[in-house]
Amino acid sequence: MTLGRRALLQVAAATAMLGGRAAVGQRSAPTQGDLLRFKATGQVTLLNFTDLHAQLMPLYFREPSVNVGVGADRGLPPHLVGEKLLDAYKIGRGSVDAHALACTDFEALARTYGRIGGLDRMATLIKAIRAERGDKVLLLDGGDTWQGSYTALQTRGADMVRIMNALKPDAMTAHWEFTYGARRVEELVKQLEFPFLAGNVKEATWGDPVFQPSAVFERGGLRIGVIGQAFPYTPVANPRYLIPDWSFGIDEDKLAANVERLRNDKVDLVVLLSHNGFDVDRKLASRVKGIDVILTGHTHDALPMPVKVGDTLLVAAGSHGKFLARLDLDVRDRRIAAYEFRLIPVLSEVIEPDPELTALILEAREPYGDQLAKVLGRTESLLYRRGNVSGTFDDLICQALLAGRDAEIALSPGFRWGASLLPDQAITGDDLYNQTAITYPAAYRSEMTGEYLKQVLEDVADNLFNPDPYYQQGGDMVRAGGLAYTLTVDKPIGQRISDMVLLRTGEKIDPAKKYVVSGWASINEGTEGPPIYDLVARHIERVQTVRLEPNRHVKVVVADPAGLVNDS
Repeated sequence: MTLGRRALLQVAAATAMLGGRAAVGQRSAPTQGDLLRFKATGQVTLLNFTDLHAQLMPLYFREPSVNVGVGADRGLPPHLVGEKLLDAYKIGRGSVDAHALACTDFEALARTYGRIGGLDRMATLIKAIRAERGDKVLLLDGGDTWQGSYTALQTRGADMVRIMNALKPDAMTAHWEFTYGARRVEELVKQLEFPFLAGNVKEATWGDPVFQPSAVFERGGLRIGVIGQAFPYTPVANPRYLIPDWSFGIDEDKLAANVERLRNDKVDLVVLLSHNGFDVDRKLASRVKGIDVILTGHTHDALPMPVKVGDTLLVAAGSHGKFLARLDLDVRDRRIAAYEFRLIPVLSEVIEPDPELTALILEAREPYGDQLAKVLGRTESLLYRRGNVSGTFDDLICQALLAGRDAEIALSPGFRWGASLLPDQAITGDDLYNQTAITYPAAYRSEMTGEYLKQVLEDVADNLFNPDPYYQQGGDMVRAGGLAYTLTVDKPIGQRISDMVLLRTGEKIDPAKKYVVSGWASINEGTEGPPIYDLVARHIERVQTVRLEPNRHVKVVVADPAGLVNDS
């Protein structure tokens, strides 16, 4: 792929900031001291994590091998993966940064460096930096924190609230939190010992704010204004009936007014704690002036350096507790004069767990130990989720839907959360719930015409590949079992999906014919069917050994081949 001039300039600037640190591959793991080593700068240290998805324990998580950028974002970070990402940022193949940031050599590097994450390890890093920097530190949680595990589902988020209170972030925003329903969210927000910021959530009838939009913190002698931006498309991407009286949106004008209000209040720094998604925030930064830093979440992107848009720095801190982002800022005359950054990989095998958080994690998981540890089967191949069009764990889910619901075609949503499993690992109840733990899990079975099925795929494709980021919802393509098709990224809405074939018969999908389709995570109220986690558990227990090669039934076509990343 040939990078455009704008992309080259952005990546060159980021590489210069890296100072060559990642240019040399290293096979030996760094120490905890190495991970914490940093050129402290200025009056403020912003620490940030996002998209934790209730992952308390260390895990494997393979970054995507396909991440297609569209429109003005084609070829720009974060739409660089695998070797292209390593080359762009001069990260040595085989290094610990390569393991954390890229899909290249994932299995080998995972066995070399071990698991990443674990909130007790992240707590150790946070406490060390707080001890080093004192009152200069501001810790911010970008949301998607309370959902994504068995224990979070069973406690309806209470386990995460208790543990986050111990971690002591200064503020958070939200998305999947809302899938517990409005009343439960309000209950949990009252239990928080820090602000829940969501300036773009309004009471639907009168437009009154539901949550605190912003907060001002004093750090290092400066006043820092933090604005919270919840996921703007929550009632579209998730069930509307769970939050019927709340309205969401990007709300540029309201955001700009909040920024101006903070500036008039003489804050020295404005930070947007955002769950918009990276490309949405890149466009937002070009249109709303006065934001110094956007801590962006939702699309699970992990970038080794900030991306600068005008005077705004965009920080992408990854997901699943893999990283802690540290941004030190030297602020002069209410502007960023200089900064230092590091995306710290939370290497679980070299970081000493924090005893307080370890105890709380064990306490949260102990009542459910039998369910979490239950071995359902084993995998002989790498199971993963992330990727624009397919993931092998979703292929496993589709197999279970086809068999368990006697369907011709299976659909699994393009969720970006869910840990990876290496070949020869046991598949436990914990692993399964890390892929399926939602509050609307019914595995439906229905009939769809070929025309309607195409419309479903077209709608999802536009959510992902609309050239205007404000029309993107940030997930990946719905996964399809029993179906092959071609996806032409650059065509307009309604024309991206073609050559649909029913794999069972090899026949082309007939627009007028009805097909039996099974799926899960329907946003429609009253959907019936067994919970997806029970269905998949029975399937794994029946087959015992799972072996899945990457799905090649979806052909991706891009008009400009330079915009299509390699499937490393």
